[in-house]
Parts: sequence; structure tokens; C-alpha cells
Amino acid sequence: MNIVIETQRLILRTFTSADAHLIYELNKDPDVIRYTMDPVKHLEQAVEILEKTILPQYALYNHGRWAVQTKSDMQFIGWCGLKARPERKEIDLGYRFLKETWGKGYATEAAAASLNYGFAKLNLPRIVGRAMPENIASLKVLEKCGMKYYCDEIVDGHPAKTYEAINPFINR
Repeated sequence: MNIVIETQRLILRTFTSADAHLIYELNKDPDVIRYTMDPVKHLEQAVEILEKTILPQYALYNHGRWAVQTKSDMQFIGWCGLKARPERKEIDLGYRFLKETWGKGYATEAAAASLNYGFAKLNLPRIVGRAMPENIASLKVLEKCGMKYYCDEIVDGHPAKTYEAINPFINR
């Protein structure tokens, strides 16, 4: 297991090709993808997401979406992390958690740790986070981890509220 970040309650680790079933199980809950609108219809699609989207980010950028597990029992509860969006010239903070873990502060804990990692370890100058305007819980996570509202925009064909965080370790 390649652990990238440890927090008080969580471990964020790199995904492996053996984790496709975790992606599939997470994304088959309609409540989990309610605002992302990107269902994973079958296990083969989850394998493709891992092989074509998630795993290449690690090699190309030394970051990506990481599997999140609870330290207490090592259970997979979702993912969180940084994704390079070269077509937008930005690094995006994202997260997705199993419904039964909502409301426990895991998303905020993992998101804040991911931001800190991006700034302190990777020296990234800026990280953005987005959520649909109706996704109040996700917007609160962005605010709780210190991101500031930046603008409303259309991203990937959907309305989004965009937040940003600027690296506090870089002298401006």
C-alpha cells in the first residue's frame, strides 16, 4: 500500500488496478453521483477509469485522486485528491464518499490534507475546487478547508461554483 497522506482519522493512498470494484461500488449509488452525473455502469468501466484517468495522473504529475480509508478499520470510504486539468491549466481538488460516511467530517479532513499536500509538498501555486450550486454540502466542504469563492462558471457543460486556494508558502 502506497500511503500518500495520513490524517488523524484517515489514510489517503494511491489506487491500484485492483481497486476497480471500489470505484464501481462508490459510483453505483445514485445519491453519490447526484451532482456529478457520471455513473459507473459496470465494473469494466471502473477499470477503464482507473487505467485511463486515475493511475496516469500519479506518473505524470505525482498526485491524483487517492483512495481514502479509515485508520481505525482500514475500510475504503471514498476518494479525495488533486487532479491536473491541463486543458484548463489548473489543479482541481475533488472528493467523493460513500453515503453512509457523510456528515462525519471525512471530506473536510481529506480535502484540507490534500490542499496542504499540494501546497507544502508539491509547491503548487493555486488549487481550485468546484461544486454544482445545489450541492450545498460540497460547497461547505470547500469553505471549511479554507477555499474562497472565485466565480460561477460552466465547466464540462454544467454550472459550477468555483473556489480557489492560493499557496500560502509561496512568496508573492
